[in-house]
Amino acid sequence: MGKTTQHMDRPFLIATLLLVVFGFFIFSSASLGLLARTGAKFSSVAVSQLVFGIGGGMLALTILAHTGYRSYRQYAPYFFFFAVFLTCLVFVPGIGYEANGARRWLSLFGASFQPGELLKITYVLGLAWYYSVHYRKLDDVRFALGGFLGGLAIAGIPLLLQPDTGTFSIIAAAGLAMSIAAGMRIRHLLLLALVAVCGFAILVISRPYLMDRLTTFMNPASDPHGSGYQISQSLIAVGSGGWFGRGFGQSVQKFSYLPEPIGDSVFSVAAEEFGFAGSLVIVGLFLFFAVRGLFIAARATDRFGGLVVVGIVILIITQSFINIASMIGLVPLTGEPLVFISHGGTALLFALAGVGIILNISTYATSPTTPSVTSTS
Repeated sequence: MGKTTQHMDRPFLIATLLLVVFGFFIFSSASLGLLARTGAKFSSVAVSQLVFGIGGGMLALTILAHTGYRSYRQYAPYFFFFAVFLTCLVFVPGIGYEANGARRWLSLFGASFQPGELLKITYVLGLAWYYSVHYRKLDDVRFALGGFLGGLAIAGIPLLLQPDTGTFSIIAAAGLAMSIAAGMRIRHLLLLALVAVCGFAILVISRPYLMDRLTTFMNPASDPHGSGYQISQSLIAVGSGGWFGRGFGQSVQKFSYLPEPIGDSVFSVAAEEFGFAGSLVIVGLFLFFAVRGLFIAARATDRFGGLVVVGIVILIITQSFINIASMIGLVPLTGEPLVFISHGGTALLFALAGVGIILNISTYATSPTTPSVTSTS
């Protein structure tokens, strides 16, 4: 196995903690805008974020960081199918409930829970298990694409029925990155690209709201009271922040203009209050998180561990950068929250749980002077 480090990756942990701490301050400030509109108390929006998200998430991070990932590797497919089962429960009356036109939440013991967040992590675990078992058969298109497309279809059916196209796309991006890291051949990637283009076209044609978002992205004035309004107000917030921002808590846009200031518009609030410099710090932390995570993946002592790290890192980074890019008009709006910062206790809990898994894998990583042996299963 070679010499291992025997301690978790501290720079990766520090980057995560900084994102969580900065994120909570940004979330707290953004909450003032929402509370001013509704007259609710701060505790009404902070409980799930602070107690369930940060508290529960840090507990999950600690437990998983000290739980050997190899002990549950063989159970990864079962975790995945269990998460699919929970995701399907959102369609059961009395258990699942609808909000904003989508059925994505379960109501259990008086608390809301979004099983799609668990599905993200378990999909990564399941696909990593598949490629670690069948990596010698990747020359065969059935094995090269079978696990990726099969798992994506199983996870995608309940997600697209909710509908939750954003989560489906993020899972697909993570699966693609894992497939490339596993050694998928170029000819299979080209075939996969063709399938992806056809699938995207079918989704856009069959989902009018996706077409509306693409149209608004190309011409924000075409929907001045919907997506176009959010993009315009977001750009105003980002632009008014200047180089160093208005100051913490001083955002104007969050009070009356920005839709969802604690949700997918939270980056706009951060940009207005901390300016270009603060925005650069946030983007820099996410970039460091990505680079350091992939460094851990490269030093993993087995194929399963390396692929799990790649998958979780891509899940978090893809969602985060899609959110940031949509707020500055570089991509169409997706409604996906900014990881570690936006409101959502379930999302934060499972993001930190994923970090815990990565930290545990990092304790088995080979030292910089020892060649990695990720080619073994």
